[in-house]
This record gives sequence, structure tokens and C-alpha cells, in this order.
Amino acid sequence: MKTIIRNSLLGLLSLLTVTACEKDEDKLYLNSIEPGQLIASEESIVLTQDHSDEIVLSLAWSTDNLVVSDPNLTATGGQLTMSLEASADENFSSVVETSETSYSKAYTGATLNALAQSVGAQPDVASNIYFRLAARSGANMEPVYTNAVAVSVTPYLIDMSRLFVLDSSQMPTGMSLYSPLSDGHYEGFMGATGWYNFYLQEGDGTIWGAAPIDGNPFTLSEAENKWNCWFPTPAGCYYVVADVNELYWTALSLPALTLEGDITGELVFDRPNNRWTLLFQATETGTATIRLSANGSLYDSNSATDDAAARPTSIAFAQEGDALVLTDQPGDITVDIPATGDCTLIIDLSDNAHWTATVQAGSQEEEEAAPLIFLPGVDDLSSGGWNFDNYLRIYDNATQAYAGVANVNSEWGYQIAIERDNWNDFYALGEGDAYAGTLLFKSSSNLPAPTPGLYLMNVSLSALTYSLTPVQTVYYSGFNDNWDLHALAATDTPGVYTATVDITGETPWGFQIVLDEAWVHTLGGGDGILLYQGTDGVPNIPFSGEPGTYLLTVDLVQATYTLTLQ
Repeated sequence: MKTIIRNSLLGLLSLLTVTACEKDEDKLYLNSIEPGQLIASEESIVLTQDHSDEIVLSLAWSTDNLVVSDPNLTATGGQLTMSLEASADENFSSVVETSETSYSKAYTGATLNALAQSVGAQPDVASNIYFRLAARSGANMEPVYTNAVAVSVTPYLIDMSRLFVLDSSQMPTGMSLYSPLSDGHYEGFMGATGWYNFYLQEGDGTIWGAAPIDGNPFTLSEAENKWNCWFPTPAGCYYVVADVNELYWTALSLPALTLEGDITGELVFDRPNNRWTLLFQATETGTATIRLSANGSLYDSNSATDDAAARPTSIAFAQEGDALVLTDQPGDITVDIPATGDCTLIIDLSDNAHWTATVQAGSQEEEEAAPLIFLPGVDDLSSGGWNFDNYLRIYDNATQAYAGVANVNSEWGYQIAIERDNWNDFYALGEGDAYAGTLLFKSSSNLPAPTPGLYLMNVSLSALTYSLTPVQTVYYSGFNDNWDLHALAATDTPGVYTATVDITGETPWGFQIVLDEAWVHTLGGGDGILLYQGTDGVPNIPFSGEPGTYLLTVDLVQATYTLTLQ
């Protein structure tokens, strides 16, 4: 294959060093590229859902430079167009093709699994996928192929019946919507906080967010410049519909469920567990009949997140077998009452493939306090805004007491949020100053910020109190059963300290991180986590390593530590 006279090579002239010629014999010709080499990092791969986000296969290739008819001249490969072809057979009779601009490609487990499905591989069966690169030196040129490489891939079944909810950083939340026909139309109930930000991920790995349209989060997009979706102001129970074919989602806010029949009362929504509950007194055992319905407000692309524009919408439940279904009018739902006395009616909406109504004897066990509370606003002058990156760990469940170190640098003060990404439920100032005082739920006044610096913060949600203590010198103690105070050195990162520790003997009682010479504030813990020793239940940090020299690194802000043998 050749092109003719120089005028047809205007795109290449900038790449060639030539002297203008006027004679026919000075014509230049562009020869086709030479075949390149393709290599794969693996010969055989068994894919699993658990490792879908990891890189499992890398391909790399080379293509030789373009060749011109004058051996003294060259043309670079910058004029190439390349495409990577994948096929289920070595003859490439049917291919899945992607355009490439670099000289390598990496597949995660999810993307390789989707490719395997596209070429016809069967789940849980090892099949060869053949790869080759096609390179062209011009739009009308026949491609030149690299060698073909075969990779044995055992894919897993892609479940397209679930649409997984990801948080604002695209991490799994455990929530999902359901598509009984696996056709891209998903529905289900979600417990959401006001303005909750999220993404949606299909079983094939496709991540959906909001199209970048100001003020309207209800149009879906999978483009790279997509925004996160977000709920409107009301927190609580939502019935959500998401259709990736029609590119929309909707949110029906349900402030209450209406309960009628043999059991009456006001159901309470348990948002973290996505269920409604009612504690009632049963006078007899046996079957009871109830009816459920709700009046809500529908938010969609027409209303956006404007509460006044949300459309009044009603839903109702009926029963099919042991499951609840949505209907136009409430239907009879039967539940079995197992005992007299305290009983709990549970409308469980957590599995969107199977909603249930049951009655359990007794009241529901009190849940343990959340392991973390968050400090939005505590470092907005450093981080550039309010976020949930700073937190305190619980050290006493009985009093809901939390403590930890924060690098405070706040312009407007801060709040204490009880849940990540929940802007609605927080504690702020009751009475007090920057260093101690009382808390008030949903206070209109932020907690005042002290002078910028490191502070040990101690918060009790039971007593509704807070206190801040400056952190200056940080010590360790207890190695080799030596309980003298040894200072750690501060690093350039606020809150991170290091020390070189020589282990020469037994450390039977573990060690501590000490925040003051009076031993008032100490940290214990284990497994790389630091916990404030505000109660006797928080142990020292155990150590059972071999003798040697260790680098101790303590991150007070993240409440972590590491010990590395040198």
C-alpha cells in the first residue's frame, strides 16, 4: 500500500526533513507500518466479584514507525490510529473493538468480566479471549495486526438485577435498588439524609451519576464529567425509581406510613436499617390483619429539589405470599403475633427484592452507639470546605463518649455530626466557649473554634458535653516494661509523630501514647487503631514482636499507629 505525490502528505510534512523537489523522480511514498508485538501480563485469570475493582490484566504493545520511500527519512507513529480487538475465537470472526491512544491497557476485574460477557464467554467456565492490536497509518489504509495473545478467563455471573448505591466517594454503601426483569429499570426504598450525595453502579460496573445540569440532579449520566446525584432536603424514607435506559431517577419522600387494622399506632422509620417499626401491646396471640399506605411528595426532573414543586403522590401495600408488594389500593396483610405483651411490628424494606411485614415478641434491642462521630467545619481553612474527613472514635458505649485529636483551623466554627454525609442530624453549641461547654441537638450556633492547633476533643452525647485540651508534646511509654516518658518527634504533617524504639526485652503490659506529662490523657487500642483511655475498658496497645529496632509512627488525627521493624 502506498500513497502518491508529496501534496497528499501534507499532514506528514512537519514530521519529515526534506528539501523541496520539482521533478517526478523526487516523489515520496509512505509505506505501511510493520507489525508490532502484543504481550499480556497473565495467561489465566479466574474473576470474582470481591476483586472486581482490582487490576487483573495488563496488555502492552509496540508498533514500528511509519516507513517512507527514502531510507534517509522517517515518519513517526504519531499518525497511527490504533484499536484493540478482542474475540472468542482465534480467527477474530467477531470482535469487540476499542480505540486506543496509548501503548498499554489495564483491565479491572469488572471491566474484564464485562468484556468476557460481550464476547460470549459463559459464567464460571474458563474460556480463551484472544486479543490483537490493529494499527492503521491512514483512514483508508488496511490495518496491520500485531500477534494475537490468548488469555484464559473464567468470568463470574453479572447480576443486572441490582443497582448498587455508592457514596459520594464511589464506595459501596450496602444499599441497592432492584430490577426483577434485569432490564435497566430499578426500584426500591432507601433511607436517606437530607441532601445525601450518591452514585449508582450496575452489575457490569457501569457507574451512573447526575448529568452536569445546574440545579437538577434527576437526569442520569455515565459520562466522565458526571456529578453525584443528591436527594432533596427532607430526610427519611424514599421510594426511588432509576431507569438507566430513559436516563432518569425519581425520589418519593414518605414522611409517614398509615397503619390500619388489628394493630394501630404510629410507625417510626429506622433509617439506618431501612425499616418501619411499632412497639405495641398484644392482648392475644394468633393472626392479625393490617393495611399500609402512605402519602408522599415526588421529586423528579420537573420539580428538581424544590419542595414546593414536588408532586403529591400516594402508594399502598398488599401481600403476595410472604412478601409485600406495591398496589394502587391497600390490601389485607396478615402477620403472626407470637406472644402477648410487648411486641414489635416490623415493616422491613431493606431488601428491595423482598419486603416483609412481621411481628417479633418483645421490644427491639437497643443498638450500640455509632463507632464514629464527625466534625464538619473543624478544619475548613485548611481543607477548603466543610467535610466529614475528621472524626472521633467511641471509647465508652454506656455514656456515648467519643474522643480523638483534631487539627483545628476553623473560620466559622464547627458541628458534631452523628453520621457521615448527614447534614441534618448534628449537635452544636448549647452553652460554653471554645474549650468546654454543653451541646444542643440542631443548635443554630456552631461550636466556637479555639486558636488553630492540635486539640484532644472529648465529647459525650449522653451528657451533652464537650471539652478541648491542647496537644503539645507527645510521648510513648511501656516498651521493655519501661514506663518512663519518651518524646516522639513531630513531622511536617500535623498530628503525625515518629520515634525509633529499641526493643530489647519483654513488653508484658503493652504500651501507651501519652499526651501530657501528668498522664491525664493517654491512648491505647490495638490492631493499628488508637483509642482514648477514658475508661478502664480501653486496653494498652499490645506488643509481641521480636527484639529489634522499630519505627513507631503515630497519626493522632486519623487515630492510627504503625510499628515497622527496621
